[in-house]
Amino acid sequence: MAANEEKLLTSEESVEGNLDLMTPRQIVAELDKYVIGQEKAKRAVAIALRNRIRRLKLPVEMANEVAPKNIIMIGSTGVGKTEIARRLANLAKSPFIKVEATKYTEIGYVGRDVESMVRDLVNLSVSMVKDEMKERVQHSARKRAEERVLDMLLPPSKHPSLRDEDAQDQSQSTREKLREQLRKGVLADRTIEMDIQDQTVPHMEIITGSGVEEMGFNVKDMFPNIFGKTKHRRMKVSEAFEHLVVEEENQLIDQEQVSKEAVKRVENSGIIFIDEFDKIAGRHHTTGPDVSREGVQRDILPIVEGTTVHTKHGMVKTDHILFIAAGAFHMTKPSDLIPELQGRFPLRVELDSLKQADFFRILKEPRNALTKQYQSLLETEGIRLEFTDDGLERIAVLAEEVNARTEDIGARRLYTIMEKLLEELSFLGSEIAGKHIIVNKEYVDEQLTELVKDYDLSKYIL
Repeated sequence: MAANEEKLLTSEESVEGNLDLMTPRQIVAELDKYVIGQEKAKRAVAIALRNRIRRLKLPVEMANEVAPKNIIMIGSTGVGKTEIARRLANLAKSPFIKVEATKYTEIGYVGRDVESMVRDLVNLSVSMVKDEMKERVQHSARKRAEERVLDMLLPPSKHPSLRDEDAQDQSQSTREKLREQLRKGVLADRTIEMDIQDQTVPHMEIITGSGVEEMGFNVKDMFPNIFGKTKHRRMKVSEAFEHLVVEEENQLIDQEQVSKEAVKRVENSGIIFIDEFDKIAGRHHTTGPDVSREGVQRDILPIVEGTTVHTKHGMVKTDHILFIAAGAFHMTKPSDLIPELQGRFPLRVELDSLKQADFFRILKEPRNALTKQYQSLLETEGIRLEFTDDGLERIAVLAEEVNARTEDIGARRLYTIMEKLLEELSFLGSEIAGKHIIVNKEYVDEQLTELVKDYDLSKYIL
């Protein structure tokens, strides 16, 4: 089966999907399953996502004029900035990448080329598209791999006496018996010999005037005698079958179509989350490293503004990529950014610091709540862990107290407290299998209160 005979996802299908009928209110409801509070930020990203879907329904001329409304999220660490952006991308099935603004600048030198964020996003999109297409061709690939394994187990005979119909029928009957055994796993441990193509290709980079960039050529094509060699190996049937399935999947997939689809997705639905954005906001009355910061801002500006970036998968226009920037902005403020860059981030939302009630809900409500994670982990050791409401309230009180006394790291404080709270249970593990542990207020106080009261020690441990 040729690769172009397989049905491929179009850009419009990948962007809209089930989101086509979802209102911003419903998008916020989906985000609520994983992120507690922060309604203003959720509304902003929900509207931005819905506007993308609306844009795809416009005539081409008008659609090209509609620019994404990029967002700056302002809030301290651990309040949900990254989680909101990541969950939004998962909901939209969009290519999503998180980058640190600070990696593009260091005191004394400029770091990576800012265009590398677009190249990384394209590479991620290629992987997403390839995985989806592999699922579509998997059935055909497994059938073809099965035939190749049967050819190895029962090679066609060239003996003249086996050319009559009876011999052919007998051979076919034997082949079908082997097929049945192969599908049942009876032949999994049998050893066969096969030739495997060497897929090892070194990663090459070049240093350009603007930073480190990938080479834009195919090394295999340049050195076919080096990278096109095959290895003769002995392996089990089960291992050989899985290897052949991967080979057949790659043959059935049109790599050129993968690249085209990946680029379309990036251009129409890509999301780049730039964290630590406040660290490149230079204050105009200072000198030194701020000069480098302003230089990075000016490098980022054309990417956000809309330009064309060269990647090994083709030219990518950044005009309709959604950029979400985030930072604490304790020492600086968005107005410290250069005016041109400020204008490219018209929407600004401030995220609230987390309070006791928020910590309680974070521990109880989300699908990926820490309490549910620890329950599942300890259940594998035969320990039944139960959290009571008064126990969760006590953990929330301690989290707020430690954040207020030391550094406010938001919901990440719950990681340190929960790990310390359940340290003994995690250490004992299977030694106390079958026990039912109730984590109530008394249990929490017994494990943590003295540690929290010892201010000097809590600074280092919690």
